[in-house]
Amino acid sequence: MTTIDTATITVELPNAFDTRWSRLPGLQVDGRRITLDSAEYFFRFESNAWLIADWELVKALLLDVHETTESAVEQLALEFVKDHGESTSDPARVLATAYEVYSYLFREEHLASLGLPQVTVDHLRMLREAATLMALNKVELDGHISNVGPCWFFPAATSVVFDLDDEMGGMLDEVYHGGWFNEHRRIESIKAHAALGGRLVHGCQSVPDQSGGVVAPYGASMANFRDELAEFKAGWIEQIYAHRVTAAE
Repeated sequence: MTTIDTATITVELPNAFDTRWSRLPGLQVDGRRITLDSAEYFFRFESNAWLIADWELVKALLLDVHETTESAVEQLALEFVKDHGESTSDPARVLATAYEVYSYLFREEHLASLGLPQVTVDHLRMLREAATLMALNKVELDGHISNVGPCWFFPAATSVVFDLDDEMGGMLDEVYHGGWFNEHRRIESIKAHAALGGRLVHGCQSVPDQSGGVVAPYGASMANFRDELAEFKAGWIEQIYAHRVTAAE
């Protein structure tokens, strides 16, 4: 465990989170108010600076812009971050921004075209909540993973909080990082993640590998990211699963 301080992070979001998030160490949910004890919650917390952009600006200036033969969507997002991104040391602001991003990405209108009848409105809420908390994780430009919390390992965290079996947890993980399995949603995701200063990347090939994901800055070393992730993931995933609630409990 590495930590920069033992500060308490508190944010009030537009909608209440599931109270079962309190099963994870250092995390308390009281309706719309979420409180994180950084020393207990994070496996590693070395950086208290994040790059974000105002969500209203993303909506106004980026979401409706289309790529061309000379300007790919990734380039549009990168230029937007360069022009409008700003550093913040306020984790509550990061969480609030992330909630807007994922409320947009995991909205109910997509369910009809998803082609996965087992994914419900309740599952979209789970995705929004877990992805919001994931936004505090951080990768540096050199690929070093500076902040890691339980929601890095999406299936493990959601199985603990929402009592999901491995199959359903894995399915949600695929929806989370798979851009809803189509190019239109992937493009939408790239644009929306500009509000969190980068792009959503994953260390895994597929659900069984469970190497998690993070919004990483454009230009971050993916080779270093991959190598460092391989060194620590197994032990931390095991610690998350230790908080599963069994039938006897």
